[in-house]
Amino acid sequence: MNLLAICNDKNLLILGAGQYGTVVKEIAKSMCCYEKIDFLDDMFELEKSEISQHEQLIGRLSDYQNFVAKYSYAIVAIGNPEIRKKWTEKLVGAGYEIPVIISPRAFVGNTAQLRYGVIVEPMAVVHENVTIGIGTIVSAGAVVNHNSFVADYCHIDNNAVVMRGAKVESMKYVEPLALVKYDLAKF
Repeated sequence: MNLLAICNDKNLLILGAGQYGTVVKEIAKSMCCYEKIDFLDDMFELEKSEISQHEQLIGRLSDYQNFVAKYSYAIVAIGNPEIRKKWTEKLVGAGYEIPVIISPRAFVGNTAQLRYGVIVEPMAVVHENVTIGIGTIVSAGAVVNHNSFVADYCHIDNNAVVMRGAKVESMKYVEPLALVKYDLAKF
């Protein structure tokens, strides 16, 4: 997969400056296709000394509409799937393009289909004939094996494995080291 083909613009706005936001920023930087990466987060009202680690924090989440002209791309990097869904839908409605963020150190099969807002961290594997739904996070070391399906707004955490042919329901959190098996009776 050509990571440069994912980026048409040079500016990325990340909603959420916490743990996932900083991971997304580092992955986006490693993709070498964004010139400017900034954050919106509700901790913006904290004292300046408390947010000094986030010098790219430019506003609150509710300010997202004010930045459409300066940032063509925006992505939500918040762990809670309901909140991730809510803000992703708002970003789409405002006219942002929602990218797919893939670490150059991850493996993504040529026939994998990743919907917008997907984040694939370093050392993760998304194999062939896999579908990953909107706004899903595939954490470092996770494996989504061939012919499997992960629905929208899921999180496949560190070193979890979605076995071949398995399905993960929408908004599901798969714990670190968990194993999701193919279950014919469930689907």
